[in-house]
Amino acid sequence: MLDYHRPPSSRPTSRLIPRLSDSPEQYSTPLPPPTLETAVQPATPVSTPPSPLFNATGSFDPGQRTSSRSPSPKLRLLPVPDRLSASRPDSAASSQGFETPLPSPSTSASYRTPSVSPSGIPSDNGDAGEDVDSFYVRSTYARLDQSGVPGDGYEEGVERTRARAPGKAQKRATVFNEKLSELSQKEIEILSSLDRYGFKPPKMSSHQENRLALIPLAPLKTDLRPIKTPPLSPPAPANEIRDMPPMSGVDPKETTRIDKWARMMKVAQRDKGGNIERWSFDEKKKRKLRERVYKGVPDRWRSAAWWTIIDSARLEEVCPPNVSTPSRPRVPTSQLIDLYPSLVDKPSTHDIQIDLDVPRTISGHFMFHTRYGSGQRALFHVLHAFSQLCDDCGYCQGMGPIAATLLCYLEPERVYACLVRIHDSYDMHSIFSPGFPGLLESIYVQEKLTEKLMPDVYNSFKKHMICSTSYATKWYITLFANTFPFQTQLRLWDAFFLEGRDVIVIIALSIIWVLRDHLASAQASFETILSLLSSFFFAESEDALLSWIQNALGDKKLRAQMTGWRSEWRQLVKEGKEGTALL
Repeated sequence: MLDYHRPPSSRPTSRLIPRLSDSPEQYSTPLPPPTLETAVQPATPVSTPPSPLFNATGSFDPGQRTSSRSPSPKLRLLPVPDRLSASRPDSAASSQGFETPLPSPSTSASYRTPSVSPSGIPSDNGDAGEDVDSFYVRSTYARLDQSGVPGDGYEEGVERTRARAPGKAQKRATVFNEKLSELSQKEIEILSSLDRYGFKPPKMSSHQENRLALIPLAPLKTDLRPIKTPPLSPPAPANEIRDMPPMSGVDPKETTRIDKWARMMKVAQRDKGGNIERWSFDEKKKRKLRERVYKGVPDRWRSAAWWTIIDSARLEEVCPPNVSTPSRPRVPTSQLIDLYPSLVDKPSTHDIQIDLDVPRTISGHFMFHTRYGSGQRALFHVLHAFSQLCDDCGYCQGMGPIAATLLCYLEPERVYACLVRIHDSYDMHSIFSPGFPGLLESIYVQEKLTEKLMPDVYNSFKKHMICSTSYATKWYITLFANTFPFQTQLRLWDAFFLEGRDVIVIIALSIIWVLRDHLASAQASFETILSLLSSFFFAESEDALLSWIQNALGDKKLRAQMTGWRSEWRQLVKEGKEGTALL
């Protein structure tokens, strides 16, 4: 099988530029046959922070958009066996409601599009032993990689893989009147309404939270220490929020921090064309890295910072000893990037479930809003490739939000490489493995910290039979995606990538810490506790939250205790006594 996804490229792709202005002719005219020798020469460094499309207030600035377009990379398509290589009659497409015919097959037998039956279903069954439905899903994404999707970023799109019946759902595209590289008024209005990260206003978002709660500032002014005295009087009602508050906007200090990060990061490697392939940290300024990460990585530098930190992460630095990651050699990042296209082309038994989960993964972001749009296709390809990495982990739903967040900053092949590093070096293998052993271990550490530092809360949980897995599972599985606003999640991830899995436990503890009076109150019940801990949280002060986490993780004695509790849990598992060790 040949890969139908674009090959790795050092061409930068701005995650704030949708495919809204792609040529309308590509939706109304058959694409020419792909060639074997199409070369793409990147024009700018891969990780050089691009000129933002959003101004200092977070509003879209149409004047920043360039009318030039990068050349499209070459496409490699699913081949068609000789027995199925007969051309489909032209009338077949129109008879089924297709407004745009499939791209013409190449004269080379190795570069033909999948054969399509009159019902719109690929005739080829894929690789030997591949499930027919899985192949249908995979080939649909391959076909749409060629044609694109109209209204990408602002229209809902149509479903193509869940219902295989012909009809309106099988229409390929519509004809556009916009000129090349020009934005329509509707597109400008949509883009202008987005926040600086590409999310739609809450009222436009399909993502609705059952309960919104505030992480107050006052409890974060007290560093983590034992609190043994329960509240003498009933606490004030929890700080519930009726409506999602507006994003705080750009930090006034961000411009200064951009300059500091520019001086701290150095070019480590360029390709033959002079484009930046890899960054590194200036050794003289590296001692300031931890402080600057917790103060906030400038969004312009987040792509380069994440890539550099994750790529340089070592298992012994970001994970406790004796982790359960499979013992396989560390593959160079360049090899992971080169491997990605071949994995995209291979079948996966998880394709149907991945396809079901893709449209409900951060759909409030314009890049993932349109069904089968460029963002959803990239997410499918990344998860498809990653599902083949580990036989134990395969694919689980929590991987989607992690991959989608990374796609907001990195190209798909680099996102795949990052997921491999997170799986191996950050021991997310144990989190994703069947039974979620790493999740249970982290929850054990969380409960030990709660018992030691907030015994009244621990006793309240025990009294009301609160099982930690009932509220904390989604925290650990998704790394707090969909638990905090996106901008807060990014800052928490900055810390996680720098310091590893202990960060996630401390973030979970911070939520319990600020809500401890409500959780230990005499008026607390099973329902009120679970409802509060299942909220979508807004931090009154992100800086205070990150500073509290930084101070807690800076306590060497506490970190040593956490390591000891992890070892204690593994011993309980070894002896078969873990069943009664958790609440």
